[in-house]
Amino acid sequence: MAAMSKASLIVAAIFLLSLTSATVAHGRSSGRKFVMSYDEPCMEMRLYLHDIIYDYSNSTSNSTSAAATKPTALSTAVSRSGYFFGRMVVFNDPMTEGKVLPPSLEETAVRAQGLYFYDKKEEPNAWLAFSVVFNSTAHRGTLNLMGADPNTATRDISVVGGTGDFFMSRGIATLRTDAVEGFKYFRVQMDIKLYECYV
Repeated sequence: MAAMSKASLIVAAIFLLSLTSATVAHGRSSGRKFVMSYDEPCMEMRLYLHDIIYDYSNSTSNSTSAAATKPTALSTAVSRSGYFFGRMVVFNDPMTEGKVLPPSLEETAVRAQGLYFYDKKEEPNAWLAFSVVFNSTAHRGTLNLMGADPNTATRDISVVGGTGDFFMSRGIATLRTDAVEGFKYFRVQMDIKLYECYV
């Protein structure tokens, strides 16, 4: 009987330790609390995404995104030159707090990693799915975003979750194209408002 109770204590201790380590792994500490408000965001930030598309004429070391699909007969028949219906682009873009492109594209503390694809025949209309990856002293973790990116001045996409400092965060990111240079470079201003987060 004593052996059975000792084994039960060991199992209970392991279970409690696993709960504690799971809490730490998800970015929650004992001093943080969950905040949910649909009137006022619990966290706001403005970031700029810099996308440099590789098109065989620019440097591979300076490019941060590349098409993962080739034009099809349908896309070349219905799409304008330089834009193709069904084209998917994979990216690993630097993000900054200001508009200036960083000197080292690979060593930024915040990056956007994911994909977008063009889902309308007549004009550039995209759908996005990506993570904003934070790796700095201010924040660690990810925010996961997805949604339609229509060809309008401003558009909203959903923040559907997060990890680390942004564990289970949800909210809205308002996008605005801030600069465009042909089909090679664009900068997007992202105003992120989280309405569910740990603070």
